[in-house]
Amino acid sequence: MPDRGDQMLLRKIARPLLASAFIARGVDALQQPTSRIPAAERFSATVAEPLGAPTDPELLVRVNGAVLAGAGALLALGRAPRLAGAALAVSLVPGTLFAHRFWQEEDPEVKAAEKKAFFTNLGLLGGVLIASADTAGAPGLVWRSRNAARIAGLEAELAARTVSRNVSDKLPF
Repeated sequence: MPDRGDQMLLRKIARPLLASAFIARGVDALQQPTSRIPAAERFSATVAEPLGAPTDPELLVRVNGAVLAGAGALLALGRAPRLAGAALAVSLVPGTLFAHRFWQEEDPEVKAAEKKAFFTNLGLLGGVLIASADTAGAPGLVWRSRNAARIAGLEAELAARTVSRNVSDKLPF
């Protein structure tokens, strides 16, 4: 089993490697949104419009690009990696579902390319899910909350026993 130092080194190497795909995609979307507009139109009609969210496809592409580049940079730098991983996961799902619909393609070459892109995105999704759950050896928020509740319960029990003991010591019987 790797020691803590090995794990830290692994994170310092793995996070930027994983983040590089998102940074490159984000910058590309910001610079050249046109190729992504058809998928953004499908997303807009299916999700954004019913939710009352902005529906301008180019804006959606650019916002998604900014999220990909920004969260990717945060992940690469190790700044708020759990939040960055979660943002990347949330951003990746609609892009994958609306841009790489290989099951609707009839041309075998296009279908194969879209299928490859779809499953590549699923692999990236798995990576950012792991990154968003990684606490770098420190206790996570759920553990901290449960531990704080357990400690508060123990302290309350101790206080109740102390009060009970003090009251019973003062009783004449």
